[in-house]
Amino acid sequence: MPIPKVDKIWMDGRLVDWDQAQVHLLTHSLHYGSGVFEGVRAYETPRGPAVFRLVDHLERLFRSASVYKMEIPFSLEVLVEATKLVIKANGLKSCYIRPIAFRGYGEMGLNPMGAPVNVAIAVWPWGAYLGEEGIKHGVRAKISSFRRNDSNAIPTAAKACGQYLNSILAKMEAVEAGYDEAILLNMQGHVADGAGENIFVVRNGKLYTPPTSSGALEGITRDSVMRIAEDLGIPCFERDLLRTDLYLADEAFFTGTAAEVVPIREVDDRFIGEPGPITRRIQEKFFSIVKGLEKDYEHWLEYVE
Repeated sequence: MPIPKVDKIWMDGRLVDWDQAQVHLLTHSLHYGSGVFEGVRAYETPRGPAVFRLVDHLERLFRSASVYKMEIPFSLEVLVEATKLVIKANGLKSCYIRPIAFRGYGEMGLNPMGAPVNVAIAVWPWGAYLGEEGIKHGVRAKISSFRRNDSNAIPTAAKACGQYLNSILAKMEAVEAGYDEAILLNMQGHVADGAGENIFVVRNGKLYTPPTSSGALEGITRDSVMRIAEDLGIPCFERDLLRTDLYLADEAFFTGTAAEVVPIREVDDRFIGEPGPITRRIQEKFFSIVKGLEKDYEHWLEYVE
């Protein structure tokens, strides 16, 4: 999906022109994937643009960095204000936000400790990751032949650049086979998550999602949906899931910052169906919250102005 060009990117404490946001060819993370990142969204609301759960996302960025012994040279408070600044500088009412901290130029080899840590925040307009039709009618998913990284090989609790090669392989396989998205199992054969999303299934009026111990990322949207379900009186459980739990689900959906809340209508050519009532209730509530229409959830919104 092409990235639409905007005016400014925040890099290491200052705004730079889009075309000048460059790094050296020998940047460590380019060679080894030694960076951590976040995906965040800002939505248009009656009070102007608001970033959904910005502090929670940035706190996860710092947790990911700590797993890889990266010391981010800016405070969380500075990155919150930098995010607002770059959104305002580009005059965006809604956007996708990509904060990234990465080991920069200065060291080569597998010991990165001498490399500087650079930080950048980019924003751009980005629509539905899996398409508007996917939001409305659901997507077709394929269980990948690639397994999710084992957490004792590459820590799945961190959102790190290099580990997404695993998801890239799964995504390419699914798309080339004619599906919209991939679903990955862990090394034990339990459902972990999508290539870039968490996953939920509905069975007999109850909601289930894999635990983070399965290899699923501790998703911010995942957490939001679990809280929304509780508030709506929908029982929600973390539980190991088999692929047949997907085949036999009454409803299923993906969650994620890029994907938002996307119904799944097929898994491995097993038809689940059009989005069901629980999926729709959660989806409608989620979009109402992020657009600033739910007073009880305003604490999740970081207003740019």
